[in-house]
Amino acid sequence: MEYIEAYLKEAKEIIDGIDRSKIEAMVDTIVSVREKGGRLFFIGSGGGAGHASHAVNDFRKIAQVESYTPTDNVSELTARINDDGWDTSYVNWLRVSKMNGNDAVFVFSVGGGNREKNISINLVNCMVHAKEVGAKIIGVVGRDGGHAGREGDAVLIIPNPSGEATAQTEAFQAVIWHLIVSHPRVRANEMKWESTK
Repeated sequence: MEYIEAYLKEAKEIIDGIDRSKIEAMVDTIVSVREKGGRLFFIGSGGGAGHASHAVNDFRKIAQVESYTPTDNVSELTARINDDGWDTSYVNWLRVSKMNGNDAVFVFSVGGGNREKNISINLVNCMVHAKEVGAKIIGVVGRDGGHAGREGDAVLIIPNPSGEATAQTEAFQAVIWHLIVSHPRVRANEMKWESTK
């Protein structure tokens, strides 16, 4: 019970510490991407890859924003990893997708990527490419935000009161992107259960 109480208490502290203006900036960016006919490219590894796949579904269906993630095509992903290496697998996929200035990369990462520490280089390379082509970088990350926090246009850093970032960051990634996709300015279609009132 002690751990359960501590975890849930920390979740309340995180909610209170979330920078609402960053969420609003993310909403603004997604609305702009949709208005320009751009696309959202969701990127993440591990739990972030799971969020990316789920988010692609919701942003396409609920928000009517063309959305993709490199991890949804396991054949292409593993071929790229096998032939080119992990570090370039995502960015080479983005190059084939011809990401441009109308688009945005949406990052799900606990650390945000860090070239100096050789962490999540696959994500860092995507963000570098996004900057090169004029695409926006948005995301939900933890700890100090890493590369995403430093270079992103609208990146929310989940507060980390206890110092154990992974579980809470990944949990709140789902909370935040669900908040965004259901936001009145982003939502274009009713969700199924809400439409059955």
